[in-house]
Amino acid sequence: MSVEAEERVTHPVLAAAREAAQARGLSYAGGVTPREAWTLFSAGEALLVDVRSGEERKFVGYVPDTLHVAWATGTSLTRNPRFVRELEAKTGKDAVVLLLCRSGNRSALAAEAAAKAGFTQVYNVLEGFEGELDDAQRRGERNGWRFHGLPWVQD
Repeated sequence: MSVEAEERVTHPVLAAAREAAQARGLSYAGGVTPREAWTLFSAGEALLVDVRSGEERKFVGYVPDTLHVAWATGTSLTRNPRFVRELEAKTGKDAVVLLLCRSGNRSALAAEAAAKAGFTQVYNVLEGFEGELDDAQRRGERNGWRFHGLPWVQD
């Protein structure tokens, strides 16, 4: 990351995420919790980009007023070859961008791809929208955006 971009990371949450990411050797800026993501997004300090498929957003729910750039599409989740270009068109490479998927796995892959393409402040929203699977193979009982009671709507 350039010195200029690093100087723009002023929010304590982002600074802590970046420090943890560097310690773990991540290629992207880091990860934030759903609550931290909501705080940053609702204060206008970051863009929240949902990288799930359009079908997931429609049938499972989504965070209002967020951007959407699918990392993968369709029921087979075929990788979107235009992801980085579409993300750049909607956010720019130097914006603070928080990527949200179902569980935090696809958004981590998307963050890696974005960082490789030159995005300087891209973060993964840990736990995702629905959270990790529990022992009964169900989401939403342990963690995730909805589990924490953060704002969302459903069509």
